[in-house]
Amino acid sequence: MSDVYVLEYVRTPRGKGSPRGSLHHRSPVDLVAGLQRAIVERTGLDPAAVEDVVVGSASQVGEQGANLARTATLLAGWGDGVPGVTVNRFCASGIDAVAQTAARVRAGDLGLAVAGGVESVSRVPMFSDEGPLWSDPETVKRVGSIHMGVAADLNATVDGWRREQLDAYAVETHTKAAAAWDRGDYARSVVPVLRADGTWFDCDELIRPGTTVETLAALAPAFEKLGASGQDGLALSAHPETGMIAHLHTVGTSPALADGAALLVLGTREQAGRHGLRPRARVVASATAAVDPVIMLTAGQAAIEKVLSRAGLEPSGIDVFEFAEAFSALCLRLRRDLGPGPDRLNPAGGTIAMGHAFGATGAIMVGGCVDALEQLGGRYGVAAVSGAAGLGVAVLLERVDA
Repeated sequence: MSDVYVLEYVRTPRGKGSPRGSLHHRSPVDLVAGLQRAIVERTGLDPAAVEDVVVGSASQVGEQGANLARTATLLAGWGDGVPGVTVNRFCASGIDAVAQTAARVRAGDLGLAVAGGVESVSRVPMFSDEGPLWSDPETVKRVGSIHMGVAADLNATVDGWRREQLDAYAVETHTKAAAAWDRGDYARSVVPVLRADGTWFDCDELIRPGTTVETLAALAPAFEKLGASGQDGLALSAHPETGMIAHLHTVGTSPALADGAALLVLGTREQAGRHGLRPRARVVASATAAVDPVIMLTAGQAAIEKVLSRAGLEPSGIDVFEFAEAFSALCLRLRRDLGPGPDRLNPAGGTIAMGHAFGATGAIMVGGCVDALEQLGGRYGVAAVSGAAGLGVAVLLERVDA
């Protein structure tokens, strides 16, 4: 068994997941291929040394179908001899791509690989794959496949959070994200992308630095009508003890849809030395978890608890928690149960502020955890994402001293 390290990390800025977004004119394959070229430009890495390219994507249809990892690798000019594969674990696809690839390196099946994720929500809309989990009434009924926003409100109701607590968390993450960009925390990893108008896009465009609890308090609940359309009934049939669902989340306390991509170079220390790369963090372990598909969004936290137990670590020993902000309620739950305050939980902001690019988000969480550990001088960090149908993945990292 070999230790596996994060050797490099790059990502695009996150664009609004709409035709008005700055990445809408770029196809998902183009986003990935652009990052592959950036890796070569930044590191001098010979692409022929890469033994596999593993890319997560949640909606693998249309422009995100037909194994876009292999397609992007060919279009990036990496040659015919570099394989590629696309994986899907819903919103946890990108982090699962990293976890699976790290495990293969650790086992000796790979020496040097690239893993990450991509999602262009503006070009391939959510649920456009029309899988039975979304579109078949009988499957939806038997599984209890409710919308993520209704699941978030169910969790908020079960845990007893108040609307003002959810709003306060959203203000916190927007404030931290704006401050992090002002400090230049993201300068090392973000690769600018040329906009359709010829200007450079180099900053996550969904952040609202002027967000206050007063502005958020004026927003209407986002999922109340969806709940009334039958979603509440599905949720309560699985959890009748709840009685009713308080619809508290708004667009301000939900992750905004985003376009984006992220890639990490993973390899052994031997391969790092051979190709002039510096190990930045060791991938200590990973864990997958599954929970009740109706409650759904608690699986990311379950995966964190599982990977920490596997490594023999306590939450108090973790310096950075990069947790995909699948609605405010789940972040408050993690904070209550595991104890990280604002300085350890998403210290540079999260997906409520900067956007959720489904398949890319998990890879962004892992890479952001490496960046944060280096900036803060921490030792251990954990990244985690919850996905649809009650799935979650976590990756535990240990910073490598320069």
